[in-house]
Amino acid sequence: MIRVGIINVTGYAGAELARLLYMHPEVKVTSVTGRTAAGKTLAEVFPHLWPLDLKVGNELDDVDFAFSALPHGASAEAVAPLVRKSLPVVDISADFRLTDAAEYQRWYDVDHPAPELLADAVYGLTELKRSAVRQARLVANPGCYPTGALLALAPAVKGGIIEPDVVIDAKSGISGAGRSLGLTYHYAEANESVAAYAMEGHRHLPEIVQELELLRPKAEALLRVTFQPHLVPMTRGILTTCYAPLADGRAVTKAKLHELYEEFYRDEPFVRVTAEPPQTKHTWGNNLCLLYPTVDSRVGRLVVVSCIDNLVKGAAGQAVQNMNLMLGFSEAAGLDLPAVYP
Repeated sequence: MIRVGIINVTGYAGAELARLLYMHPEVKVTSVTGRTAAGKTLAEVFPHLWPLDLKVGNELDDVDFAFSALPHGASAEAVAPLVRKSLPVVDISADFRLTDAAEYQRWYDVDHPAPELLADAVYGLTELKRSAVRQARLVANPGCYPTGALLALAPAVKGGIIEPDVVIDAKSGISGAGRSLGLTYHYAEANESVAAYAMEGHRHLPEIVQELELLRPKAEALLRVTFQPHLVPMTRGILTTCYAPLADGRAVTKAKLHELYEEFYRDEPFVRVTAEPPQTKHTWGNNLCLLYPTVDSRVGRLVVVSCIDNLVKGAAGQAVQNMNLMLGFSEAAGLDLPAVYP
């Protein structure tokens, strides 16, 4: 069994990693850390993880593979020495997603702790970067919002069927904000209310733009992306609706669009093109991304709906998917799970 460590198991993404890896047939979690829970058993911090008989430490023990679920800035500091020792790592933070250290500083307000490693990091959106992930020693797990948006837009952008003017409207459950306390996330504040936030620009925007640019077949015109996130009163899930004008006016039919998406994702184990608009409940607890592409023929506009669980396909599940590729396992190992319902 491959020995796996989780840095910062005490956040939502770290805890979800522990849950998923417990069911993995090829690996065993042997070491976990947590900045505020060191010395406690994992079951004391998360009673639902009682089957993992582990104590939370300050440092990882000797492991064969590591995940970092620390916040940005702190994660790169912890990951850098591991990568320099040739330990394969998946970083769930934002620290290695952007290829430009100056762009990182602009959006995250800190200097990058390990800019020399940016060139070696692979952006781990598995469906688009599979061959690179297989060869990587450091994988930057995508953000939850970019995962839903990029999978929704990739076939249309790569196929050149839309104008470079994209609107992304995304709605996330509260767990996407992490486990730290904040007034906005208190029950009485969030319940029965939907709110837009980060209207001057969300940190996931440059990540989305960076990866969309790489998909464009030609780039004569400037790519314009409007990304607006919203907080909705549910625990898990992201529903993203993407809009873009069709390049050929109204020439693309709904049937042709479905064919394009089904062909693009034909062999993907975790992407499904649906016959009806999906709901976040359909992905609760599993690693699926559900896509519903359609055409508003009245105005010649592409509309694509995507649904993911922000803690699974948007974080821990995708991290395990990347690990599977990096270690040569079946891509679906430990992840072939149906959604929880109701």
